Amino acid sequence: MKSPVNICWFRRDLRLDDNAALYHALKDANPVVPVFIFDKNILDGLEDRADRRVEFIREALLHMQGQLEKKGSTLDVRYGTPEDVFKELLKEYKVEKVFTNGDYEPYARERDQKIAVLLKEAGASFHSYKDQVIFERNEVIKDDGTPYTVYTPYARKWKALLNDFYLRSYPCKKYYRNLFQQASKNIPSLADMNFTAVSKPFPSVKWKPATVKDYKGQRDFPGIEGGTTHLGVHLRFGTISVRELAREAGALNETFLGELIWRDFFQTILWHFPRVVQHSFRPEYDKIKWRNNEEEFRAWCSGETGYPIVDAGMRELNDTGFMHNRVRMITASFLTKHLLIDWRWGEAYFGEKLLDYDLSANNGNWQWAAGTGCDAAPYFRIFNPYIQTKKFDADLTYVKKWVPEFEELTYPRPIVEHEFARERCLKAYKAALNK
Repeated sequence: MKSPVNICWFRRDLRLDDNAALYHALKDANPVVPVFIFDKNILDGLEDRADRRVEFIREALLHMQGQLEKKGSTLDVRYGTPEDVFKELLKEYKVEKVFTNGDYEPYARERDQKIAVLLKEAGASFHSYKDQVIFERNEVIKDDGTPYTVYTPYARKWKALLNDFYLRSYPCKKYYRNLFQQASKNIPSLADMNFTAVSKPFPSVKWKPATVKDYKGQRDFPGIEGGTTHLGVHLRFGTISVRELAREAGALNETFLGELIWRDFFQTILWHFPRVVQHSFRPEYDKIKWRNNEEEFRAWCSGETGYPIVDAGMRELNDTGFMHNRVRMITASFLTKHLLIDWRWGEAYFGEKLLDYDLSANNGNWQWAAGTGCDAAPYFRIFNPYIQTKKFDADLTYVKKWVPEFEELTYPRPIVEHEFARERCLKAYKAALNK
C-alpha cells in the first residue's frame, strides 16, 4: 500500500531555499515530492522553437535537481497539460495535499482553479501561498477597500506597511529531511518538447547577489556595462527570492526598491483589472485610430527605423533577449507615438523576445508608454529620440555597439520626421479623447 505524500508544484519559483510553498509543504506531515510541469498550453503557443526562456527554465531545473539528488530526492518533471499531468501523478502517488505559490495571471488563475477541482474530486487538497511579490492583490489597498490605480500613493502605503515580517526568509533547509526519497528522474530534454538549444549565451541560473548600491546613478545610461542588475529574468522565474532582493535594496538603494514596488503594483493591477490584457486601462484610449503600418512595424522590430537609439534597443533585444530599461521606454514611445502603432503589437513582440517577460510588468509598462494605462505618462509626453540619446548616451557608446553603421550611407534615413510625427500623434489622441 502506498504511503501518502504531498506535492510541491514549482512554477515561477525555481529555487529550493526561501520558498514559501516548499517551506509549508516540508513542515507538513507527509514526505514532499517536488514537481515541475512544462506546460503544453504555454509552450505550444511559442512560435520560436529556440526560445531561450525554455532553456533557462531547464537549466534552473537541472541546478535544482543536483541539489535534490544530494538529499536522496528528485524533481519529478513532466511535459504535458497540467490537468493531464496531475491525473498521472494522482495514479502514481497517494497525494494528500498539493502546495504551490500563487500566480496572478489570468491563465494561471484559471489553471489553478481547474487543478483545485481535480484534486478535490480525488480527495486531495490545494494550498497556495504568496511568494513572488512582497504584497499581493488586497494587501495594499485604499482605506475604502478599493485598489490603488496610481503608483505614488500605492508606493507610499506599501512602504508604510513594510516591516521585517514581510521580508523574512522561509528556512526550507531546516526541513529538507522531509523530502520524498526516490531515485533520480530524468528531466525532459529540449528535443523531447520540440525545442532546440541556442548557441548564444544567456544569464546563468546561479545568480550573483545584486549590486544595487550604484543603481540610482547608473540605471538610465545604457552604455554603462553593468549599470543595471539584469535580475529581471531571475525574478520572473524565481531563481532568486524577491524578499532577499528587497532586504538588500532597502539597505542600499531606495531607487531599486522602487522598481520592486512597481512590480507589485502591476501585479495588483492585473489581478483587479484583468481586462488590461486586451484593452486599455482607460477605455477612452481604445478609440485611438492607430495607423498600424506593417512595413513600419517590421522596420521597428528589426532595428531599421533610422533612429539610432531606437534601432540599438531593438537589435539588443533581438540578439540577447534583454533591453535596457531606459531604452525600453524610448522604443515603446517611438512605436506608439511616432508611428501610431497599437501598443498591443509592441507588447506582443516584447513578449516573444524578452527573457524576463512578465505579463503584468510588460502590459503595465507598454500602457504607461502609450498613455493608455492606469498610471501613465500623459499622452502629450512624447520622447524625442535625439534628446534621449544626448541625455543618456552622449558619447554614443550604446549606439556604436549595436548600430555601428549609423553614420554610413547604408544606414536608413529616419522612417518619419520627429516634429511631424509628434503633431500627428497629438491630433490622433485628441480626436479619440474628444469624441
